[in-house]
Amino acid sequence: MSDTPPLDISHDQHAVRRAKLAEMRAGGFDPFRANVATTHFSAEAKALYVDGQDNVVSVTVAGRLVTFRVQGGSSFVKIQDQQGPIQLYFRKDVLGEERYLVFKKGLDLGDIIGVTGVLFKTKTGEITVRVDSFVLVSKALRPLPEKWHGLADAEQIYRQRYLDLIINAESRHRLMTRSKIVSHIRRFLETQSFIEVETPVLESTAGGAAARPFKTHHNALGVDFYLRIATELRLKRMLVGGFDRVFEIGRIFRNEGVSRRHNPEFTMLEVYQAYSDYRGMMTLIKDMLTTLIRDVIKPADGSLKIKHAASGQDIDFGGEWREVKYKDLIREATGDAEWFSRSKAEKISGAEKLGLGVNPAWEEFEITNEIFSKKIEPTLIQPTFVTHLPKELCPLAKITPDDPTTIDVFELTIGGMEVAPAYSEQNDPDVQRTMFEAQAGEEKQNIDQDFLLALEHGMPPAGGMGVGIDRLCILLTGAESIRDVILFPQLRPGSA
Repeated sequence: MSDTPPLDISHDQHAVRRAKLAEMRAGGFDPFRANVATTHFSAEAKALYVDGQDNVVSVTVAGRLVTFRVQGGSSFVKIQDQQGPIQLYFRKDVLGEERYLVFKKGLDLGDIIGVTGVLFKTKTGEITVRVDSFVLVSKALRPLPEKWHGLADAEQIYRQRYLDLIINAESRHRLMTRSKIVSHIRRFLETQSFIEVETPVLESTAGGAAARPFKTHHNALGVDFYLRIATELRLKRMLVGGFDRVFEIGRIFRNEGVSRRHNPEFTMLEVYQAYSDYRGMMTLIKDMLTTLIRDVIKPADGSLKIKHAASGQDIDFGGEWREVKYKDLIREATGDAEWFSRSKAEKISGAEKLGLGVNPAWEEFEITNEIFSKKIEPTLIQPTFVTHLPKELCPLAKITPDDPTTIDVFELTIGGMEVAPAYSEQNDPDVQRTMFEAQAGEEKQNIDQDFLLALEHGMPPAGGMGVGIDRLCILLTGAESIRDVILFPQLRPGSA
């Protein structure tokens, strides 16, 4: 089924607008073949105005008509481009009667126009373009959603994101902020001598994470491929090849459920630094996020604090970032100092006392991790490095020297959700093979034999880290759902 809404010629406004278009074409003008050479975006144009110097600076701007109320021989309207709105002033005695009539009768809310004129400030203090000439460059054949009620429901917002972006300033700002966040991360890493690389989306082995992949078939080669579920194993090959600091910001695909924090297609930053470890990644992520808050989010009070939308608490990125071991959090949550020496039956009972449903078929570490994910993680609002997780949760990290049941890792949790896991990467090929083979439960993943071969050529010690860009954007923009920070989230096929 097509996602494109069918033409509804019975719709009054639609019919009227089509009639206007037909009249224009009959008169020799086709708006879809017109263009305008702009000189500035809206905010740039307004920034050129100097107080007291009306009708001096000339600009050419273009955008969509978002406010359109015609009055007699002069009218104020507004257009909107990617930088926001700018007011225009149309006068019959400036344009001439014929062109002013075209403005009054030919244009509609939603049309895209270009204008040339001079800047002045109105009595209410709004910088405005006094229009000397204009051109219609795209006729909107369908009306915009009614201003005060907007789109009918959340599904329509995501399915017709283009309309949401036109009428919803909050959505525009949030998604523009996302672009700035990604750009900042890229620039920050480049200043730290990291090299951006691109790795394949199609993989013969879906490795690097415990996740169900999407499967496809390559006709020419006659073999199945998988959309990547992580970039980790390819980026580590780069370390073997002598690229000591690498990163990739790329799309990841996991054939799993959809929720407030999960979309089957999402964006992940993965970064690897040779001759470092998980503690080196702590420094890297703290520096990255504090500069991001300072330079992109820019809290109004000049601090490094943002408001956590769900709890209303201030999250302070400028304070001390807590570091706490996973086992200590579990002992605290269960009230049982001997939790990790308890039997499986005792752990099931302990989890049930906390109000958690437990599958008896789960491994013991899965029962414990259910307590962490449901009872502990949501309470960690301030930046918290949760360290030394059970070794079963990730086979790609180094075993902790003084506790062989855990690995040298952290999960950075902020606002009650994991934002960035990081490891001291396993570079011993024999230990790596053993850890792959020893995996159990849902954490089991495919073994990439070529990756193990690469390790046998020697990979330097390294720290590695993943950052979920979408989750980070949820946190920093105060969004309610991952769908609010993805331009076009996955939806069931259907009409708008």
